[in-house]
Amino acid sequence: MTSLKPFHAPDLFKANAVNLDVLTENYHISFYLSYLVHWPTLFFSTVNPSGDITGYLMGKTEGTGPEWHGHVTCVSVAANYRRIGLAGCLAENLERRSEDPYDAYFIDLFVRSTNTLAINMYKHWGYSVYRRVVDYYTGDPGMKSEDAFDMRKPLKRDVDRKSVRENGENVRVRPEEVYL
Repeated sequence: MTSLKPFHAPDLFKANAVNLDVLTENYHISFYLSYLVHWPTLFFSTVNPSGDITGYLMGKTEGTGPEWHGHVTCVSVAANYRRIGLAGCLAENLERRSEDPYDAYFIDLFVRSTNTLAINMYKHWGYSVYRRVVDYYTGDPGMKSEDAFDMRKPLKRDVDRKSVRENGENVRVRPEEVYL
């Protein structure tokens, strides 16, 4: 049986099975630690009976007014533990915590517009594409940049469902417009 638990700084040394996977974005230790300091209740992991970390989600809250929301910075599950619902469990936990105590309007995340598998998974969880962020992912010099989809899922507070729009794939913005 897998358990859900808060992520703590020493867990960074136990997350190699997750972080060494090619599908996982890796960050500097200071980045992980900043999340643990600022949003400790929005950074959690799944753990198997042996105590091994099998997945984790880094989340935060940001925005103002009706743009106040929870954000999925990273959700990743070790290869041996995929397709059994752990990522969905992690995402649902962020949704609950973003509603209480943070009272967020929606949850958002960014995903490469070419990552069809992830996009379909997020749609299955109730997310929809709000907009396309052109050239959001920049590669190494000489590498082609990629667009991102800003995907959102409304929470209870968004009673008018303003975080949802039709044909979001066709609403194009530049990365600098996302942070206005």
